Amino acid sequence: MRVLTWNVWWRFGPWQERRKAVLTVLRDLEPDIVGLQEVWADPGENLAEWLAGELGMHWVWAPSDRPGRWRERLGDPAADIGLAVLSRWPVAAHEAVRLPAPRDLDDGRMALYALVDAPAHRVPFFTAHLTSARHASAVRREQVAAVAGLVAARRGRTGFPPVVTGDFNARPDSDEIRLLGGRGTPPAVPGQVLLDAWDHADPREPSATRDIAGSRAAEGPGDRVDYIRVGPPGPGGAGRVLSVRRAGDAPVDGVWPSDHAAVVADLAAREPGGGR
Repeated sequence: MRVLTWNVWWRFGPWQERRKAVLTVLRDLEPDIVGLQEVWADPGENLAEWLAGELGMHWVWAPSDRPGRWRERLGDPAADIGLAVLSRWPVAAHEAVRLPAPRDLDDGRMALYALVDAPAHRVPFFTAHLTSARHASAVRREQVAAVAGLVAARRGRTGFPPVVTGDFNARPDSDEIRLLGGRGTPPAVPGQVLLDAWDHADPREPSATRDIAGSRAAEGPGDRVDYIRVGPPGPGGAGRVLSVRRAGDAPVDGVWPSDHAAVVADLAAREPGGGR
């Protein structure tokens, strides 16, 4: 089973050309489940719906309830922003949760749950987008706790472990990220451990996922802030990480798809011998 997370940079830059590049990357990768952040919509079209239609996938979408600050940056009063999940298989249930933030930083960050009706096991899949302010580690810790609480409430009794994806706007060694894995600090939900799929990456491969084009060089080198986290494998190794890598990290016909790279991981779908 191939899962992918990607911040698709809302409607910044040449977005009409970029959406075609995003589609090209997704079509080439053939993911089974995708978590998308900074998905745009307007009264005429929703990016997630368009991608799903082109790829023959199911989709669910969670719009931000506070798009005003985003709209001000573009000068577009009609554009919405949110999260989406695309799935090769039907989505049996879904739920969006608002993430906590103080008023001065609140731009409507969300987490989205989708229960994917995959052939071998139902997959509890989550995607989230945490606040980006560099000084806001304490806020992100509260947001991680909210995401972890959603996972605990919705992971269900399936044999497949929860898959948590998203742009967390924090480095792997940060306090907020350590709350997910219980490494160096107790996990946000006692007993709930979400392992970093990137632990299985080739150490020779580049790992930064933000500012891959170097357009913000004055801010320093790019960071790894986009994650696929997976619970411990289920019966027969279901959900075990087989491989992980960056994707969407080069121009497509001269157009950068996003300012973030995607992260794509292959997970064991079922007991050994059962296929991808």
